[in-house]
Amino acid sequence: MSIDGPAGRSPGTVPDPAPEDPYCQHPDTAPPPSSRSRPVGRLDEGRCSVRALAAGDSPVATAPPARRWLLVEQPGPWGRDALLQSRFDAVVAPLLAQRAREAGLRIQMVRRPGERLADAGGRWAVADVREAWVRWSTRTVDAELLDVPLDGSVGVQSDAPTFLVCTHGGHDACCAVRGRPLARSLVGDVWETSHLGGDRFAANVLVLPTGHLYGQVPEDGGGLVDAHRRGEVLLEGLRGRAGLTPPAQAAQQFARAETGLLGVADLPVTGVASRGSAEDGTEHWAVTLAGPAGEVEVLLDSRLSAEPRLLTCAALRPGRFRTWHPVSVRS
Repeated sequence: MSIDGPAGRSPGTVPDPAPEDPYCQHPDTAPPPSSRSRPVGRLDEGRCSVRALAAGDSPVATAPPARRWLLVEQPGPWGRDALLQSRFDAVVAPLLAQRAREAGLRIQMVRRPGERLADAGGRWAVADVREAWVRWSTRTVDAELLDVPLDGSVGVQSDAPTFLVCTHGGHDACCAVRGRPLARSLVGDVWETSHLGGDRFAANVLVLPTGHLYGQVPEDGGGLVDAHRRGEVLLEGLRGRAGLTPPAQAAQQFARAETGLLGVADLPVTGVASRGSAEDGTEHWAVTLAGPAGEVEVLLDSRLSAEPRLLTCAALRPGRFRTWHPVSVRS
């Protein structure tokens, strides 16, 4: 893999369009757009996050399926590919990307809000959102990341919630315009991070170590920090828990709404089964969860949106997305 200059892009190269997020939930019970807290930031009506708010898109079941994450501190500007197009060592970057793929790790570049290059501490971490841990280490040079263990066997574990706010303007303007004010306003262990997916749900926040992902977060955080310090999730804006499949994410959220169980570890998924599909493309799912008084079964349907539309600011053609609908929650 060749990298031309510090930005990692040859002159005249046109970046690929943002990948379309295939999952979007718009349940029958979703509140109207006017009742939701709206994220900060002035954007024109053509931007993807503005369109999503206007359409009343709910972000349920749109968290990425990645279980293990590699966080790499790198202040300064990020291009569309934050690892390859940043001040990170251009020789090391593609090798680290390959190593992370082979280890099943998703890379997130991180930086402190407002951090200058001279203030960086060379920090990096590995997180496992299913086992709910994150362990931090430091590096002297970027090349060290090609040799250090990436299995979580090194580093200092952080038990307090860590908040990663997507501010990746090189990927989508919505993330920068709405993410940066949020990152500056949150209190706690807060980092700016590279692309999390679901640009139309900006501002997006990933909470570690549990992997709960939120979208359309208002500038004041909407109670997000306090909830996770209590060991609870917020249903408002919750996109799902990373490391779970979309039907598992949707089922867990529907069951939380039905039972009122908001603990971050409540209702773990014990089984996901497809119940087939209909001629119109509707998919039927049965998901079992472990409740405090026994098994909870959630039946739900999934189908493609009726009309395609542009799902990111950089999308060149419209796409359809999946909607999730609860059928029943039984314990």
